Order: sequence, then structure tokens, then C-alpha cells
Amino acid sequence: MKEQNIPLEAWRDHVLELEKQLNRVVLGQQAVIRQLLVAVSAHGHVLLEGGVGVGKTTTLRALACLIGGPFQRIEGTVDLLPTDLIYYTRLDDEGRPRVEPGPMLQHGEKLAVFFFNEINRARPQVHSQLLRVMAERQVRAFERDYSFPHLLVFADRNRVEREETFELPAAARDRFFMEIDMAAPGDETCRENLAFEPRFYNAAALVSSLPQGVFDYRHLGELALEIQNRIATTPALRKYVLDLWRATEAPGRFNVQLPEVEMSRFVLAGASPRGAAALVRAARVHAWLAGRKAVAPEDVQAVFRPVMGHRIFLQPVYEAQREWWMPLLLDAILDQVTTPDLS
Repeated sequence: MKEQNIPLEAWRDHVLELEKQLNRVVLGQQAVIRQLLVAVSAHGHVLLEGGVGVGKTTTLRALACLIGGPFQRIEGTVDLLPTDLIYYTRLDDEGRPRVEPGPMLQHGEKLAVFFFNEINRARPQVHSQLLRVMAERQVRAFERDYSFPHLLVFADRNRVEREETFELPAAARDRFFMEIDMAAPGDETCRENLAFEPRFYNAAALVSSLPQGVFDYRHLGELALEIQNRIATTPALRKYVLDLWRATEAPGRFNVQLPEVEMSRFVLAGASPRGAAALVRAARVHAWLAGRKAVAPEDVQAVFRPVMGHRIFLQPVYEAQREWWMPLLLDAILDQVTTPDLS
């Protein structure tokens, strides 16, 4: 398919149909699903937050089904080795050792969705291996290089149990395009359906009821590139994004205040250049999904929290209560940085 002939509007219809199908089997998560589709359409990896049993795995299995690509999952454990992502050993029927492809190699370059469940239970050495795969979309094994051009990595963290867990280093967190929080739905009708409707009891059957290949996963990379090339940003919008980026580094310069906090001693490190680029990429996709040809401030605001929140690092005294402070900081930045009028 030649670049100039890529039908962006037709692809948008396919992505919106994908969103419709996801909302049919995953109830009460419209905002989460829209954010997921922003990340997918930007070909970015996602750190999915949420408690046990809220539907993270079902959502990702449904996504893999709808884009028609192979899905693999691995559980984070304290004894997991970096090589366990790539291969595993076993004894065959004759008692001889054999080496078999691990979860990342079983589907070769066709692998579309890789889900790392409870990633913070795995040791830092495993994080490093995953980090390389995410950054390069390739890995070396069996004396050859394996490429994963279509790969999307999703991971979640265990936020309840703290024993034998290892927090992700800054470099690993920054590789995730977005960090999306998925909680139990608040809508009473959704809760009633999830509790009493039998079709939601069997996640496998629910996923199998979906149409396959609503959007061809093999085109995600070129779709992401075309969106970035075709959705415009005005000078005023660019200044707004740069101001937001600067505010993550030095919130006090923009009169961002939090109760009983000395703002000059609050932030250890702001968002990286990769984070600023991710904010623009996500805002362009959000504008495209809304049918706009140029990014509006509301597109930036809609993706600011999931793109930037995990890329800002607080001083240790505040980092221990990150889940409390970070939402307050992000809201305050959006409130204080002047929104341009593009009308």
C-alpha cells in the first residue's frame, strides 16, 4: 500500500468499529477503551493499572481478537528469568533436554499483543529484557535476530501486595506510551449486568463472540505514521504543549501550587523529551478519532494525564505517596497553564 493512498478516513471507521465492539463486551470502561485505542493507533505500549478482576486481561484478549493478531501472556513472579520470555527447557519423552520457544517467540513476527501480568513481581533483570524488546521490537535468540514489527506490549502492576515486588525503574516506565488506570465501573446498570448477566461469567466465550480482524494489526505501524504526518499543529498549540512540558519540570514557574508543599522541592524530574513527543503523538490520534484535521487544546488535555503522569518523578518524601500527589499535580498543571484560544 503506497503512503499517499492510505485511506485515513476508512481506517478511522475501522478503529471506531473496534471501539464499539470492545464496549460491547467490556462494560463501563468507555474512557479506558478510548485511551487504549489512542495508544494502539499511535503504536505505543501501555502500562495498565487496576485492581484484581476489573477486566484487564479480558480487554486485552478482546483487543487482540479484534485486530486479528496473536496474543501471548506471561505472569510476573520473583523467580522469573529474562530468558523465560524467550525460551524454556523441558525433558522430552526420551528424557533428553529440549529448548522450546518462549511466549515471545511462539508466533514469530506475527505477535501482536504481549501482556505481562503483575510486572512488578518480576526482578529488574526481567524488566531490562522487556525494555529492550519494547524499545527495539526485536530480540536475539538461538544465534539470530527476531523482529516484532507489529508488537504492542501491555503490562499491569500489583498495587495491593507489596511483598516480593520490584518497582519499575524510570527508564522502563518511560518506555510505556501511556499509563491507563482501569477501575471497576461506577455506573449501577453496568455493575448489575456484570454481577447478574451470565454472559459476563465466561470471559473466553465473551471474547470468542467478537468478530476477528476488524482492524488489521499489520497496518498499525503505517497508520500511526500517517496520523502523525497528516494531523496538523498550530504555533499556538505547540507553545501550549511546550508550556505543559516545562510545567512538569518546574511547576512553580507556572504558579502551580499544592497545599502545604514547597513546589521548588517537589519534583525530582519532569517528563523526558520522549514524553513530550508522546503527548503530541497521543493528541494527534485523539484529534483524528474526533474527526479533526488539527490538534485542539482539548485533545492535549484528554491525553495529558495518562501520557505524562508516569513520567514525572517526585522527591522521595512525596514519591512514597505518589498515588495521592500525582493526580493533584497533573490537575493543577492543566488548571494553571494558559489554554490557547484557537477559534
